[in-house]
Amino acid sequence: MTDLPRVLVVTNLWPRDGSYRGVFVEEQVQALRRLGYPVDVEVVAQARGRADYLGAVPRVRRRARTGGYDLVHIHYGLTALAARYAGPVPRVLTLHGSDVRVPWQALATRLGSGGVVARIYVSAHLAERAGDPAGIVIPGGVDFTLFQPLDRGQARARLGLPPDVPVALFGGRPDLALKRYDLFQAVLRELGERGLTTTGLVLAEPGQARADVPLKFAAADVLLMTSAREGSPTVVKEAAVMGLPVVSTDVGDVRQILDRVRPSAVVTGPDLARALADAAEPVLRHPTRSNGRQHCAWLDSVRVAERVGQVYQQVLNRA
Repeated sequence: MTDLPRVLVVTNLWPRDGSYRGVFVEEQVQALRRLGYPVDVEVVAQARGRADYLGAVPRVRRRARTGGYDLVHIHYGLTALAARYAGPVPRVLTLHGSDVRVPWQALATRLGSGGVVARIYVSAHLAERAGDPAGIVIPGGVDFTLFQPLDRGQARARLGLPPDVPVALFGGRPDLALKRYDLFQAVLRELGERGLTTTGLVLAEPGQARADVPLKFAAADVLLMTSAREGSPTVVKEAAVMGLPVVSTDVGDVRQILDRVRPSAVVTGPDLARALADAAEPVLRHPTRSNGRQHCAWLDSVRVAERVGQVYQQVLNRA
């Protein structure tokens, strides 16, 4: 018999069909379970239809009221709509990015989060954007047991990549406009004009096994993060933990993640393709690994789960 609270996680962020979307929520749940927390998960509205959130209200309400839960933890602001009437069980809400930045989502989040007793933000930047600078900041974590340094040559052999070509990794799905695959391609063209022909490798592919993701980090020479916006990008954390140098646009909490990670760079400016190429060129010409694993130990998913557990306890102590 455990003394730890029984938790229902309600989320629209959950990986399916090889998708990378929501993997950080799944791994947080796994870490909480490793710590002994009894955690169940209710996934809602993955099709992202606005009506789906309201349609999930009866199901979430029934489960929250009959499952013997001590606490409901909601991930993503829109999902708060589905858990709005979960009953007297205390509710914690983690905000991830667009639920704060996109006006209609921010409004829906406010409407759905009445009665939420604690708000967690995945970055300090997001808390400030929400007008809650004193809010609880807990980033998504990284599974250090899965993301361990691997031999570059062996990883390339398993992926069918030549051992001696520069490889840049695109950290998202090319079909998602905000990930800026067009900018990634422009950087490769810029590098090519400098006589540095670089192979592009896509991290997130349909049907890809999660266990194959570390292989790509190990095989690449640099992660090129070209996103137009992010909250607290998991891919940057995973790359750093794998020792892969990161060159990124200035989005979300990337500067904080990479604060002491060398070599890595965060760039700004009117010509992002040129700026990204300037920062990536040295590590592509002279491949090396970063010190990210050492300096990102605070992102270990178990440590992060311990902090989440502390929030649970604080909430229940006040109840």
